[in-house]
Amino acid sequence: MRLIVQSVDPVRISFLMALLKDAGIACILLDQHISALEGGIGAFPRRLAVAEEDLAAARRLLREAGEDHDA
Repeated sequence: MRLIVQSVDPVRISFLMALLKDAGIACILLDQHISALEGGIGAFPRRLAVAEEDLAAARRLLREAGEDHDA
């Protein structure tokens, strides 16, 4: 798995997961339960990862959507 995005914005993460899923690219959300430890203050970014073979397609998709600024 390769990291593709990290963000403290749960809405953005949800949008990007839907974008990837709609394109047929499986992704995994890492650190999704960190908010229980941090108290919901948004200090720790959640991370999205994709399989190595999907990395180029995922980066292209994010670039086309204007969401590649932290990929």
